[in-house]
Amino acid sequence: MRNVLTIISVLILNVAFAQVSDFKSIDFTIADNVAKLNNGKNLDNLPLLAHELTYKLDTDVEKFRAIYTWVSTNIKGDLTVSDKVLHKRKKHKNDSLSYTQWNNDYLKKAFKKLFKHKKTMCTGYAYLIKQLCFFANIDCEIINGYGRSFDANVESLELVNHSWNAVKLNNKWYLCDATWSSGYFLGAKFIQEYNDGYFLTDPVLFAKNHIPIDRSWFLNQKLEVKTFIAEPLVYAETFKHKIIPIQPNTLITEVEKNQTLTFQIKTLKPLKLEDLRLIYFKSLEIKDLKINTKLEKDHTITLTTQFNHRGLYDVHLAVKDDVFATFTIKVIKTNSAEKINQALVSN
Repeated sequence: MRNVLTIISVLILNVAFAQVSDFKSIDFTIADNVAKLNNGKNLDNLPLLAHELTYKLDTDVEKFRAIYTWVSTNIKGDLTVSDKVLHKRKKHKNDSLSYTQWNNDYLKKAFKKLFKHKKTMCTGYAYLIKQLCFFANIDCEIINGYGRSFDANVESLELVNHSWNAVKLNNKWYLCDATWSSGYFLGAKFIQEYNDGYFLTDPVLFAKNHIPIDRSWFLNQKLEVKTFIAEPLVYAETFKHKIIPIQPNTLITEVEKNQTLTFQIKTLKPLKLEDLRLIYFKSLEIKDLKINTKLEKDHTITLTTQFNHRGLYDVHLAVKDDVFATFTIKVIKTNSAEKINQALVSN
């Protein structure tokens, strides 16, 4: 559950636009202010807290916004609890009954810590969101699945390690993740930094690092039947800037030296082409690759570059200094003989 920005911070298709745009006419200022006015409230009386967060608001989406914002900005991540649960999940990977028995007992301790110290792991965030929604008469579910990060479920789905929420608003389900909205860990220290990108997130973007056990909670029929592939890693900044990486669609890509390689992204909010960068690290020094950018239709941006030397590169797409996607590029020697043969055949 650790936010993937940890490693970056140390070193410094038509898609459904429906999610947030369904509420583009809603001004969340009042809901956000209600959440701020209730900063610091304790968890001793959840029905009262739910009332205080929602009674001044007219619509369910505003009520949910106040609940979500309050939880994301008042609850801190707990690395000790998270690490212990992950350790037990790995230990009992092939014995779900033993893990379930241990987990049921441990959750009592974890929730006690949540209510006393307002510190928790992803299950606690999702539980608290659901409970507050229950008292506000809003349908909400806890979704369990695989969270993809730089150190978990990278190339295959090995371990169920994350929980988030689905909420029903105006008879339609939406996805959100208060855990990753709340902040991230820098080493063992939790940095509380609200990220609005995980609030009512577009399902295609959400699926870049959230894979539910029950595939119906993708909320997208194409994703439900899609076979898992190791896609490029995405980070909190991906959601902050609302960018969907499209191409290459795999984490590892092989390309010949001096061959043009194409990257493609779709933007869900305005983005300046000149702010886009393609970078890699060499001896902890940031190196920029020369790129050509082009704005296509449907908010799609194409970037092209070439690699002049063979080798293995971890390449990062960034908006200014915000890294939002990582690719591994394997640059191989140009096969001149094969190219000549292909040219002869085509002629």
